[in-house]
Amino acid sequence: MPYVKRWSPPWTITDGRAGNVRQAVALASALKLGAHRPLVLSPRAPWRWLAPRWLPGMAQGYGEAFAALAATPPSLAIGCGRQAAGALRELRRHGSKVVQILDPRIGARHWDLVVVPEHDALRGGNVLTLLGSLNPVNDDWLACGRAAFASFSELPGPRTALLVGGPTPHAPWHEPDMVQVFQQVAAQVRAEGGSLLATTSRRTPAALVGALRSAFDDIPHVIWGDGGDGVNPYAGLLGWANRVVVSPDSVNLLSEACATRMPVAVALAAQAQGRMARFQQALRERGRLQTRWLDWHTDGRIEPLRETARIAAQVRERLLPV
Repeated sequence: MPYVKRWSPPWTITDGRAGNVRQAVALASALKLGAHRPLVLSPRAPWRWLAPRWLPGMAQGYGEAFAALAATPPSLAIGCGRQAAGALRELRRHGSKVVQILDPRIGARHWDLVVVPEHDALRGGNVLTLLGSLNPVNDDWLACGRAAFASFSELPGPRTALLVGGPTPHAPWHEPDMVQVFQQVAAQVRAEGGSLLATTSRRTPAALVGALRSAFDDIPHVIWGDGGDGVNPYAGLLGWANRVVVSPDSVNLLSEACATRMPVAVALAAQAQGRMARFQQALRERGRLQTRWLDWHTDGRIEPLRETARIAAQVRERLLPV
């Protein structure tokens, strides 16, 4: 009997941050229980300050929409991030099965399952670990990206996708260094006669968007700078790319790049620290990252990093018996 016969579609509970929403939705979709139902929390003090620690009145501490949900709790809720972890604790008290994504920074026993990347330290009987982060990237997703942005096929190859995040404590790179990366990639594209497919994030320093455009102004390109450039063509960039360059600061960006069947290189890899450095090393040991900067030689077939389906299977096995 399919799981969908006994379980209603899950709710996704997040603070609305793009990276948290993306992971919760990716897992909910991979469970194949029907279209997920999203809820974005509106936490108030003191619950916002102390999440995920439990306080009296928690059902009312995350906004009216959450209070209504807690009054009629769903069979399954999936959350990502610290605020979601607090809300999930309350739903579990009301009878929901709950899956927390990312380390809640307190004991895992407060949730039915906790999903964390391998480079975090949290472990336990109800803790599931994965390499990288949950994401929707698979062959079908990439095919949809190619169909939605079919005009990218007209760009000359090889097509280099460039995914630029922003400096973080675990990868405190500097803008002049990233400008040099742009120049190096541009020189390679000019030499080979290819094209560029680039996107920035909300964390990308504003000056770098202009530097990115300047570096590639004489090269066939698509550049999305999160400001007046229309619909984000991210799925099309990954779908049509022949190779991918990623800044060293984002587990999500790097996980999604490595979920393709294209070779992947990390720009400014030496500036990664702590868990980011450990994550990159794990990818190298798996053979999923280029060992030399902008050396695109590959031996044999690339095995994509696709952990979401594996984690979804474990969630079904542990929480959704037939």
